Amino acid sequence: MNLVAQIKEEISEIIGEALASAVASGKLAPVAEDVEIFVEEPKDKSNGDFSSNIAMTLAKPQGKAPRVIAQAIVDALDGKLGGNIEKIEIAGAGFLNFHLDKAWYYKTFELIDQMGEDYGKIDIGKGKTVMVEFVSANPTGPMHMGNARGGALGDCIAGVLEYAGYDVTREFYINDAGNQIEKLGLSLEARYIQQLKGADAIEFPEDGYHGEDISAHAAAFIKIHGDKYLDAPEAERRQALAEYALELNIANLKSGLEQYRIHYDVWFRESELYKSGELDETIKILTDNGHTYEQDGAIWLALTKFGLDKDEVLVRQNGHPTYFAADIAYHRNKFVARGFDMGINTWGADHHGHVARMKAALDAVGVDSEKLTVILFQLVRLMRDGEVVRMSKRTGKAITLSDLLEEAGVDVARFFFNMQRAGGHLDFDLSLAKTQSNENPVYYVQYAHARICSIIRQMAEDGITVPKFGEFDAAVLVEDAEIDLLRKICALPEEIRISAENLEPAKMTRYLMEIAALFHTFYNACRVKCDDEKLMKARLALIASAALVIRNVLTMLKVSAPEQM
Repeated sequence: MNLVAQIKEEISEIIGEALASAVASGKLAPVAEDVEIFVEEPKDKSNGDFSSNIAMTLAKPQGKAPRVIAQAIVDALDGKLGGNIEKIEIAGAGFLNFHLDKAWYYKTFELIDQMGEDYGKIDIGKGKTVMVEFVSANPTGPMHMGNARGGALGDCIAGVLEYAGYDVTREFYINDAGNQIEKLGLSLEARYIQQLKGADAIEFPEDGYHGEDISAHAAAFIKIHGDKYLDAPEAERRQALAEYALELNIANLKSGLEQYRIHYDVWFRESELYKSGELDETIKILTDNGHTYEQDGAIWLALTKFGLDKDEVLVRQNGHPTYFAADIAYHRNKFVARGFDMGINTWGADHHGHVARMKAALDAVGVDSEKLTVILFQLVRLMRDGEVVRMSKRTGKAITLSDLLEEAGVDVARFFFNMQRAGGHLDFDLSLAKTQSNENPVYYVQYAHARICSIIRQMAEDGITVPKFGEFDAAVLVEDAEIDLLRKICALPEEIRISAENLEPAKMTRYLMEIAALFHTFYNACRVKCDDEKLMKARLALIASAALVIRNVLTMLKVSAPEQM
């Protein structure tokens, strides 16, 4: 249940009825039936609990000043408020500001009593199936900073959608076919031969993978197989080496992501598209639909027919499908073979040009491209003491996901990577990440939770336990610090709704920082353990509710909620 959504709808209906009344009295001209009445929470609470700009929206069609329209609405409401709304004011250019009766916020306690650990969960998803595909790192090497941000972003988007009532599947797409695997085989072959016959025995491919992991894989392969593949046909040798390294790399990917608290429901292999025939079938459908042509021995997809600036190759002159062809087949598999209602991908910003191509290709293959949403995320700069960091202190090499988690910790990484919108550049401050002070937002939030738990523990030692709903009188909570904290607790389901609709988990980290700040303000202004027993019980219920919502959101983001710090 979402109390904020309910009151917004109630206010919208009240405004609609007032408009109808003002029109009937002749104070306003007829209003279009499809006019949207927006109701939102003003940033400055002195402007009320909720506000609407309907008067500004109607100014042009009515040919009147917004304040005149606002006054007509207020006049139509004269004596008809009551209920949850205490008063209505006109502010600024013509905003309608609604002030609620405090009793409305007290309903939050009853809802928390009913839902407990599920408080905040809503059902806007109605069980629709959503596949969130994220990270999908090239399995030819270790994961980097882009994977770290994409992983936290994708997993937290999935978490928010689950809380919003969607049936979510997390998926990793393993690129275990095509050019990168051929390049992996060539790179491993070169190191294999060099380690057995000397560095001059074979020239290393100029565009090969030069990482130390390639040499390590070759050495480990030799320990198992010796020189068995030295005289084997090239294709057989490369395949054996690539398959060996690929499985190790995939195992490392799984292990690293598990450490990052990312648990996938499906690990989908690109090679399965080849084996099942879905890749060939997809190319045939594109051809049958009249969207391909042959040129210079290759098969092209005519994307210019869909308004793009150039066409793309599907099958090369050598008969090998491109990565793009496999990607189309994979996305068709998502929506046709497996029937997902929605698909969400998180891609690095360098893939922005691929979004329009993929959507056009889906339309070409007969899939509604609106089913696919791509979230593009920007690069990450690692900072330490104001300086950009590119190398690991431990290894002296480029920092990997494992290096980051070892230095900063999983809680900090997951929280920091979701503190800004995906489209914004992110500076990850390693010095701040390790600071145990209020300057560190993760510490700040977790400390608020731990402090509440400490208060509850100490009072329990004195025989004072958190009262259940009905065992305390919420009406004694009238101080600004109390109501502000309760208002933010009440807002959680609405925050989750907005976060899910915008696919923006950064809204949830901001929510956590805001509620932690409101708790600390409350803590400094109001004593929980006081002589007034009625007030003490209500305040104890209030902070227990605050701890619950902090814990619920941290759990959703897979960040720990310590009870002691």
